[in-house]
Amino acid sequence: MTKNNKDMVDLHVHTSYSDGMFSPEEVARKSLEMGLKAIAITDHDCVGAIAPCIEAAKGMDLEIIRGIELSAKKDETEIHILGYFIDEKNPSLLRTLDELKKDRIIVMKKMIFLLRQEGLTVTEEKVFNENSRGTIGRLNLARVVVEDNISMDIKTVFDKYIGDSAPFCVKHKSLDYRKAIELIKNAGGVAVLAHPGTMGKDEYIPDYVEAGLRGIEAFHLRHRPDARARYSAAAEKYGLIMTGGSDCHGGYGKKMLLGKEKIEYQAVINLRRESEKYGREN
Repeated sequence: MTKNNKDMVDLHVHTSYSDGMFSPEEVARKSLEMGLKAIAITDHDCVGAIAPCIEAAKGMDLEIIRGIELSAKKDETEIHILGYFIDEKNPSLLRTLDELKKDRIIVMKKMIFLLRQEGLTVTEEKVFNENSRGTIGRLNLARVVVEDNISMDIKTVFDKYIGDSAPFCVKHKSLDYRKAIELIKNAGGVAVLAHPGTMGKDEYIPDYVEAGLRGIEAFHLRHRPDARARYSAAAEKYGLIMTGGSDCHGGYGKKMLLGKEKIEYQAVINLRRESEKYGREN
């Protein structure tokens, strides 16, 4: 990795169309200010931000990679699959995303009801207004709870109420991992395992590869050095493309996460070459 951003890319960026804080236009502008060569828009189960981000980047020296982060599972383990160089207008992909969006709305209403029963101030209208254009998630809910219940912060909301092991967490629908990978491939994209170090179950990686996984996010802000080495070795063992990104949803306190984890542009070249095997021109 180089020390400057001239040929560096952040391949895991969220916008306000899922649970990110920045609009597509803000993401493009901030990425350019940081000197990044390219970014990938990878919203959760949503492709709505791709077009406005590409439009915002017109005339900028910034490449926008069409991407997505699909919620998936193997057995009872939740995983996330990134897709790069997808056709965001693919009908099968769009139908599935619409189904997932409807399920997220049902799940969110259940969590809001449970939190209100617990005595917290939170309304459906305010939560859904937090993100009216894309997919709604727990981070959207947590932000509204913090805004209306001053004594709390987002970490407390997750730890006490809506985190994975918390009492009021209601899980939304996740695709079978084979279905998620198939959707990405059929949309002309390249399937990459997101932040594997946060999910565990490394023994499942061969199954993902057999299903068509072509890359692994070895470099992620939450990966310690031993995890980075382990997933770099896995990439070599299984012939996978190594990717990296900040998983930026905005900022943490006054610290901006965009571009805090990046990888050389060669990763984009490798992903594009792989996507071309599926017959798309990118």
